Parts: sequence; C-alpha cells; structure tokens
Amino acid sequence: MQEKKSFFKRRKKFILISGVMFIIALIVFFNFQAQREKAIQVTLEKVQRQDLTSIISASGEVRPKKNVNISAHIAGRIVKIGVEEGERVKAGDFLLKLDSTQYESSVERDKALIQRYKSELIKSKATLQRDKNYYERQKKLYEKKLISEEQLESAKAAYDISKAQHQAILSQVKQAQASLQNSLDNLNKTVYTSPIEGIITSLRVEEGEIALVGTMNNPGTVLMTIADLSVMEVEVEVDETDVVDVEVGLPAEVQVDAFPDKLIKGTVTEVGSSAIQTMSSSEESKDFKVVVTLKNPPPDLKPGLSASADIIAAQKKDVLTVPISALVLREKKNSGRLVENEEEGVFVIEENRVQFQPVEKGIMGEMDIEIQSGLHHGQRVVSGPYSALRQLEEGALVKPEEKSQ
Repeated sequence: MQEKKSFFKRRKKFILISGVMFIIALIVFFNFQAQREKAIQVTLEKVQRQDLTSIISASGEVRPKKNVNISAHIAGRIVKIGVEEGERVKAGDFLLKLDSTQYESSVERDKALIQRYKSELIKSKATLQRDKNYYERQKKLYEKKLISEEQLESAKAAYDISKAQHQAILSQVKQAQASLQNSLDNLNKTVYTSPIEGIITSLRVEEGEIALVGTMNNPGTVLMTIADLSVMEVEVEVDETDVVDVEVGLPAEVQVDAFPDKLIKGTVTEVGSSAIQTMSSSEESKDFKVVVTLKNPPPDLKPGLSASADIIAAQKKDVLTVPISALVLREKKNSGRLVENEEEGVFVIEENRVQFQPVEKGIMGEMDIEIQSGLHHGQRVVSGPYSALRQLEEGALVKPEEKSQ
C-alpha cells in the first residue's frame, strides 16, 4: 500500500516537472520565432514595354475667338434698338441709335460759325491786300526821299496789324472746322453698326435707357456683345508645374460639361507667358492661361460653358515602363554615409529580397512612367502598398504578391 502511494507521488511529480518544462519550451520557441526576420508583404509588377501618352489636364470655359463688346462712345438716351439677343448680324448692319438732337445742334452751330469766320476772312484778306499795297507805295516814296521815315513806319505798322488779324481769322476758321469734325464724329457715334459678322450673344440695354461713357474709375455702358461663333476656343488654366511642357501646336481633346458624350478635337494656339494674377496669397501655386482652338465644334456650342481639356504633351511607342507608384525618392549614400543629393529609383526583387535601383525617367502617363535607363524588360519591381514602400530598406526580406496584369 505504501509502495502504491509512493508510485503515484512520483508520477505526480513527474507530470508537474514535465508541464513546467513544456511551458518553458513554448516560451523559448515563441521568443525564437519573434526574433526571426519578419518578411514585408509587397505587391510586384513587371517592367514592360508599352505605348505611353503624357497628358496634361486642365479646366476652363468655352469662348469665341472673336468677341466684341459694343460700348457707349458718347452719352445719350437710346431711342431705337434694331436687333434682338441671339440674332445673327453681318458687318455694317444697324444695331441701335442714340438721341442725336444735341449733336445735330452742335453740327449746325459749327457750320454757322465757320461761315461767319469765312466772311470775316474775306474782309480781312481785302484789308490785308490794301494795307500791303499802301506800304509798298510808301516804301518807294521813302526811297525817293518824298516822305518821312515816320510815315513809312506808320504804313508798315498798319500792314503788320492786317497780317496778324488775317492770320487770327484763319486760325479761327481752322478751329471751327476741327470743332465741326468733332461734332460730326459725335453725331455719327449716335448710330451703331456691327463691326463683325456674328451673333448677338448679349443685349444688355433697352430703349429709353441712358448710355454712359466710361471714365477712369467707372466703366462705360456695355450695350451688347457680338461673337463670331465660327471659331471657338477653350481657355483653361494650367498649373505652373505642367505649363513648361505645353507649347503651341500640341493636340488636345476637349470635353464640354453640357455635351458629356462628345469629345472635341483641338490644338493649343496660345500659351500665357506670365501667371494669371489673383487676389490670393503669392505663396500658392500659380496658373497660366492656355488657349485650345477647337476643330469642328458642335453648332449648338455656346460661350461660357464649362469644359476640360486633355493636352497631349508627348507620345512614345514601345517604351519601358513601370507604375508611377513604384518610384521612390531617397537620399543618396556614399560608402554608407548620407550625402545631400537625392536620387529616384525603384526596388527590384531578387530571391525575395529587395535592392534599390536608381533610374532615369522619361515621360509620364496616366498610371505608368517611362524608364530610360536602369531597368530591363521583365524585371520585377515593388509597386506597393505605400506603407510597405516607406519602410523598405536595402536587402529587406519581402513576401511578394504578383499583381495581375
């Protein structure tokens, strides 16, 4: 009986010791596992050849190439309007008329004044001729010692006065003629005709309104706007980082919000040389004006419609490309020491470990970028995720996951 108790006692002790040793073994095992190198899960893509198109996108609005604002040149009440908004007009067609009563009066007054001065001119011319003849006779008599010097001087003075009076009347005639020209010009400005062929896109006044002339601080009355809709453009704003790649002649594709199913071809015809001035802070990025002239625009395209343009900055056939997401910017190292310059490259994978490979890039497409040097076709590069790319180091162990093409 005593032996049986001793047996169970030894067995219990053995089980207890075995359990403690098992727990210790588990702790050692998990510590060992924790100390093993942890593989970073990444997504891989292959370097491949494909056609690449570099596109610069910008938004703006539709406008006609020719757009004329008809403004008031003189003040006056509008007495007649001969057109309606949306009406097509030809160059020289009547648009509207201002009250011309005061300008007609000015013309008649200046004509009467000219006639009066001309009558005085005839009279002064006769007086001048008379005094000139008298002076010539007196000068001959003086040469013969028949009159005194005082008499000659008196004749000379009368002649000079006649010349001055004649010259003054001549100046008055010219002044009156200039005034008449100005009055006639103002009278002509009471009638407005179309300077171009186009459509009345905006009629801003009605009969009976007063048209005002603009001053330095106050703009004049814009009576109407005429647009030539045969040539339409899209004016967009391009960011300063992209405008350096935009030049006149580049092709573009335009999407007008009002016509979502229509893609309109166009060509860049103007690139702004200076940034668009805004009231915002100068620290913000600058935009530059770029004009795209449309080819075969829809007949119902209207000025002011919102639009977006994709400018094709460059196109290349069969070039090496990698996803843009694969590019990494890091500080250069020289014998393990950091230097000031930065280099751009990708992480390539070899036997589940990554190596940083500097590259020289070319044009950028929508999702891919051209690689001009540093890689070859078929190599596998790490394209993501972003969190993994941030922590990758040279020689890091990775768990690759091929991305389906």
